[in-house]
Amino acid sequence: MERALVEKARSGDRDAFDALVRSRIDAVYRTSLAILGDQVDAADATQETFVSAWCHRDALREPDRFDAWLGRINLNACRAQLRRRGRTSVRELRLPDPEGGHEPASTDRTLDDRTADADVFDRAFARLSLDDRAILVLHHLQERPVAEIAATLGSPEGTIKSRLHRARAALESALAKESR
Repeated sequence: MERALVEKARSGDRDAFDALVRSRIDAVYRTSLAILGDQVDAADATQETFVSAWCHRDALREPDRFDAWLGRINLNACRAQLRRRGRTSVRELRLPDPEGGHEPASTDRTLDDRTADADVFDRAFARLSLDDRAILVLHHLQERPVAEIAATLGSPEGTIKSRLHRARAALESALAKESR
């Protein structure tokens, strides 16, 4: 059914495209917000993503790869938004606990200590390039496997693994600088 919806949208069916937008708008917005760190910029990038997808729908050659295609458009929209705004700030990225909960309250650490750690992380994350932020968001926040990220970005899996390693190293270096 999903493939049929994509095919109809590719052919110019606005109702089919609207259904695709409704099913993906929250995920596209969350990705944009995690990368850009600003709600207004994220909303603009989200809108630009879907406008561009509609305008270039004939460029989608493989309907089964719609999500990967849309993901590339979204990352390009985020890049464009950063260029237009002329800034690279990111507000906050909180990674969920793998068990699905939040960071456990510790008797050894006060709320102020945890807040300070989050602020250090936010500043370090803001130091990263858009590409490094994007790959970290896709892999760690959205929990996408390397193969899916490779499909989304149109790169070989080995390249994605290398970029992910480089992004983690860049984040570690930025964290060290911010902790001083």
